[in-house]
Amino acid sequence: ISEAVAFLTEKNAKVPQQDEATYYQTAQITNDRYISVGSQADTNVIDLTGDDKDDLQRAIALSLEESNRAFRETGITDEEQAISRVLEASIAENKASLKRTHTEVWSDSPNPHDRKRQENCPVGLKNVGNTCWFSAVIQSLFNLLEFQRLVLHYSPPARMQDLPRNQKEHRNLPFMQELRHLFSLLVGSKRKYVDPSRAVEILKDAFKSSESQQVSFSPCDSMFALVLHREGEKPKNPMVDLFYGRFLAVGVLEGKKFENTEMFGQYPLQVNGFKDLHECLEAAMIEGEIESLHSTENSAKSGQEHWFTELPPVLTFELSRFEFNQTLGRPEKIHNKLEFPSMLYMDRYMDRNRDITRIKREEIRRLKEHLTILQQRLERYLSYGSGPKRFPLADVLQYAMEFASSKPVCTSPLEDVDTTALPGGTTAQLPPPASTGEQPDTSVPAEGSGSGPQAQQQQRVSIHKPFTQSRVPPDLPMHPAPRHITEEELRVLEGCLHRWRSEVENDTRDLQASISRIHRTIELMYSDKSMMQVPYRLHAVLVHEGQANAGHYWAYIFDPHQQQWMKYNDISVTKSSWEELVRDSFGGYRNASAYCLMYIDDKKPFLIEEEFDKETGQMLSGLDKLPPDLKEYVEADNKLFVREMEEWDTLQARKLQQEKLALAAASVAHDLEYMEQQSPTGDSKHLQEDTERAISKAAAEHDEKSPEALLNTAVKVEYTRLLRFAQEDTPPERDYRLQHVIVYFIHNQAPKKIVERTLLMQFADRNLGFDERCKSIMKVARAKLELIKPDEVNMEEYEMWHQDYRKFRDTTVFLLIGLELFLKKSYVEALMYLIFAYQYNKELLAKGPYRGHDEELIAHYRRECLLKLNEHAAVLFETGEETEVNAGLSIMNELVVACIPLLLVDEMEEKDMVAVEDMRNRWCSYLGQEMEPNLQEKLTDFLPKLLDCSTEIKSFHDPPKLPSYSTLELCERYGQVMTSLTLSRTPADGR
Repeated sequence: ISEAVAFLTEKNAKVPQQDEATYYQTAQITNDRYISVGSQADTNVIDLTGDDKDDLQRAIALSLEESNRAFRETGITDEEQAISRVLEASIAENKASLKRTHTEVWSDSPNPHDRKRQENCPVGLKNVGNTCWFSAVIQSLFNLLEFQRLVLHYSPPARMQDLPRNQKEHRNLPFMQELRHLFSLLVGSKRKYVDPSRAVEILKDAFKSSESQQVSFSPCDSMFALVLHREGEKPKNPMVDLFYGRFLAVGVLEGKKFENTEMFGQYPLQVNGFKDLHECLEAAMIEGEIESLHSTENSAKSGQEHWFTELPPVLTFELSRFEFNQTLGRPEKIHNKLEFPSMLYMDRYMDRNRDITRIKREEIRRLKEHLTILQQRLERYLSYGSGPKRFPLADVLQYAMEFASSKPVCTSPLEDVDTTALPGGTTAQLPPPASTGEQPDTSVPAEGSGSGPQAQQQQRVSIHKPFTQSRVPPDLPMHPAPRHITEEELRVLEGCLHRWRSEVENDTRDLQASISRIHRTIELMYSDKSMMQVPYRLHAVLVHEGQANAGHYWAYIFDPHQQQWMKYNDISVTKSSWEELVRDSFGGYRNASAYCLMYIDDKKPFLIEEEFDKETGQMLSGLDKLPPDLKEYVEADNKLFVREMEEWDTLQARKLQQEKLALAAASVAHDLEYMEQQSPTGDSKHLQEDTERAISKAAAEHDEKSPEALLNTAVKVEYTRLLRFAQEDTPPERDYRLQHVIVYFIHNQAPKKIVERTLLMQFADRNLGFDERCKSIMKVARAKLELIKPDEVNMEEYEMWHQDYRKFRDTTVFLLIGLELFLKKSYVEALMYLIFAYQYNKELLAKGPYRGHDEELIAHYRRECLLKLNEHAAVLFETGEETEVNAGLSIMNELVVACIPLLLVDEMEEKDMVAVEDMRNRWCSYLGQEMEPNLQEKLTDFLPKLLDCSTEIKSFHDPPKLPSYSTLELCERYGQVMTSLTLSRTPADGR
């Protein structure tokens, strides 16, 4: 069709004459969606090349002949040529953007153990540059175990005469070889995910011009076109047999009947205007007006029906969710909801059931016509009235009944109103109701206007009566009531209204019941056993999130052995559910929807059955599934990975040993550097004062003055003080854990020996007081520390507890600075502090609920900071100014996009998920707007990064350097910022 249109648009185009017999063998009544082979046309096929046909028909005929000639010469079908042309056009249009290099937001974790495959967990695929579509398709094919076996056991032609004879087969061989390597790694790799770069490059090379550097693909078309190639007269390709079927096209063109057998791979379905998959299929199977098919008369009407004669074991539907907006001149995505079943029965579309299906279709058509009439009638009952506002008729009758039966307490709504007590103490005289068309006077006399009735009537000013000051007298009816009605009239009217309302309610119920019965009848039309003999079970759903020209892909694939849906999202492979699949795949919710459905024949279990060893009967798994050459290939890669982990472990062990030696060499007095560190505000001095205060109190309580006794008593006094702090229920702004490490230890139930040694360290401070009593106690404390044996206090555990407290203090400082910057609206600077506060805090909370701060509070401000930055970046982008746009996209790429995986990693945090969706929706909304080409280019380049759903958390830059705060300063500033947050909150915040 595209060639025909191009031909017609050329100036002075001439149509070459074509031999009628030649065309007879090639032209078919087809749709451009299908690959046509082996047609068996009857003698009534129309020749579209005659002189009496219009230019479009002749051009189509010429296009068909050209495409068939090209296939004979090159082995490349017209479908693949069309794909190639579209890709090359895309390259030419986006040449500038394609030459740019895309900076990676994340890099692989330096720790190979983070990249180690968990036992029995499927292997993911690394995204090597907008290749999420490749991952989704490959994983769907890999999890078809029969296809997996065909790929793994594929062998290239061994004889010269079997070598490829055309361009298409030449490019297929290296891809199939690389696909074997990739599949073998997915089977037996010890890595969490593997790199598909080589396969992707081969695939790109197969569909790009020699000038281009990179290309975008139609995901499924490219894979199927390359892998599932047909080989003409050669023996059947078993891969093709898995995915390709045949249908019969039966139709009439201008009164003449035709019948063609056609092959199909992916079966395309339109989404717009349909609510479920069966409606899409019904529409795709019938085209045009087909009444003449079922009559003996020839008419001028044209149309065709499609009936499947042979369904493939793997039935793939391509859902067309894109349409071209003529006004804007670009494609747009259709977000309409489209439901599809987990079990699909294809009986109604089979050629062998043609007669019974036609009968059922006619019955459904008749039922739907009846249904339309009933729904129209029901609508008249449910939406009654002739004006713009309509109400249910039963309610209208009920309101009339209530009005008729209301008893008035006075004859006029104006009677019994107290006119002597108006707001503000002003008196007013309301005139009698106007009975002659005069407007009632609602004014009052002005001050100093004289006396007497006449003076009052002549000099009045309007009273201001605000709505809030209105008062309804208690004896005035709250609703209108009939003023003049006799008991007999009321009785007759109430009887009529009761009877009419009952009739209306009965009619409404009957209509609703009839409508429900018809719906149920239609639903069950194909539910008898004879029409449930061709079951297909849903195997995979390929999902696209985004808009027509940008987005992210992933796949849901059913694991029949675990009876579990799995989500394959690049390197992330996680367990999922039917509910999550429905949410992301049906459409109508967010920007995500299915674009490809893969069903498998439920009567052919070999498609998903594992292999078994013929001798032992044991199921083959892992490397045992691989041929010898692939087994050797995977084992070599696994050895490299194991060596990488060993080298990492050796390096870390060396570092740990160096740290231990450094720790052992350090003086005991410096074990708690953060407790003794000198600072501008005298942090250690504060600690010394607490210690000396405890010693003084111990000396006052006991007569015995020996240093050892005083030390024991002072330690108890200090511990009692700190225990009281730990037991207090305090607000966040007064967190005693910041004041002393012992409070933190008590909160988290640290071992008794750890607490005792820490207290001894406090009293062993070299800077403790200058009087003899304090010095003697310090010496006793130091002596006791030296007497503690290694088996009494585990020094590694001791150091671990103090490291946790140091991390808690660092977390507090990160949070403090981040919140201070946030309140100053310095969101760029605040973000990294809040990010590291959340990460450090999460690590602490993993050890216990009191190890860190309120996780929801940090998550809230981290989320709010990202939303503020996203909004700021969007505003900069909207200016259209080069500098501003680049600044906005820099904020998005370097900050927002980099941090989105942190919000997605915990899918239980609904607020974070909603925030990410809001940010994405903001940028996706620009796709439907007019903008300069350079902005469109930047947006298209940026959106895939934003829409990438990967939750893999990789390394950050180094955390911001923290200033040194004394305990007093830290507590004071932390208290101030938490108080500011409390004051700035509103009840609507929900925080």
